Amino acid sequence: MPPIQLPLLLSPLTLRTITAKNRIMLSPMCQYSAGPDGVAGDWHFAHLAKFALGGFGIVTTEATAIAPDGRISWGDLGLWNNDQIAGFRRITDFIRSQGALSAIQLAHAGPKAGSQRPWEGKGPLGPEQWNKGETPFASVGPGDFALEAGYPSPHKLDEDEIPSIVDAFAQAALRADAAGFDIIEIHAGHGYLLASFLSPVSNTRNDGYGGDRAGRMRLTLEVARAIRSNWPSGKPLFCRISTIDGAREGWNVEDSIVLAKELAKCGVDLVDCSSGGLRDSTVLANAREPGFQVPLSASVRHGSGVATGAVGLIIEPGHAEQILSEGDADVILLGRQALYDPFWPHHAAQTLQERSDFEGWNQQSGWWLRHRARSLDSVGLAPNGSARHAAR
Repeated sequence: MPPIQLPLLLSPLTLRTITAKNRIMLSPMCQYSAGPDGVAGDWHFAHLAKFALGGFGIVTTEATAIAPDGRISWGDLGLWNNDQIAGFRRITDFIRSQGALSAIQLAHAGPKAGSQRPWEGKGPLGPEQWNKGETPFASVGPGDFALEAGYPSPHKLDEDEIPSIVDAFAQAALRADAAGFDIIEIHAGHGYLLASFLSPVSNTRNDGYGGDRAGRMRLTLEVARAIRSNWPSGKPLFCRISTIDGAREGWNVEDSIVLAKELAKCGVDLVDCSSGGLRDSTVLANAREPGFQVPLSASVRHGSGVATGAVGLIIEPGHAEQILSEGDADVILLGRQALYDPFWPHHAAQTLQERSDFEGWNQQSGWWLRHRARSLDSVGLAPNGSARHAAR
């Protein structure tokens, strides 16, 4: 009897010397819930552990700052000193125990550093935060103009100041390895430091880190090479980009294809294709419909030959499978949908394989759910509690 063909979404994916059990990756989502020391605590453990239990092949931390003044907010995680390693190690050990890979997104907020938490307004830090000791960071960028009205002007980085930032990324990579992470993702999107250097809208420099596209890509590529040199050769390296930054005359798909090729030369294995975010006004530049960023992933993948991740309102398992089977991405990233359903990978397996068992679930949950399913079946209900005939 021939082996059962797994859907691509549920098939293992080997990256360098490690293998993800499926092609479903948790998208980085800031929790804004760390203390001023940037240490991962109980909230981060509980937040990420549930996705490992939920069947994700790759579980990713939120954007984690490589320097104190590189945080988006005072609630951001950090990996700028060794005291921050242990909190992450606790998380990666648990993720591994559930058969998943752990990833960390390393970031520097650049001109967006020192913002309010979203539920506080998401604007620049104000009196409410100052009274709690959350004073503005000394933000930096390619120029000295603020990306948003009301924000303080960042310090324009001199050429001789940039190597220390590159080195901070490299040192964070060493700590990420010590913390047990399997994958690093570089954050080069959404208007943060690296993205602000990439865009011709925010980078109007005329030195070695500006001017033409090669100059504007220089910092991102230097960071990729520095991390790769400090990151074990068997461990994958990803990079998230804003494939289009949403600004008129800004960074575009053709630029991203060139960048992907150059990143691959630096040892990057997959480009995570997001979009927008150069300014708050460009965050919603694209029409938000299911899979709205998939064409961007497809363009970069087919144009560069580099593996890509697709992200953005991917909700249905069948749609995710279609994206992979049509060659438009190699990995599917889920963010808000994962928050809504942390067990989405398990539910996807049941949907795509037309199964009602709980194979693959952790035994502590699967045992109970199998017994529950038998009880539901005896009264004509499907495992999700709906009428049996409606589930067919």
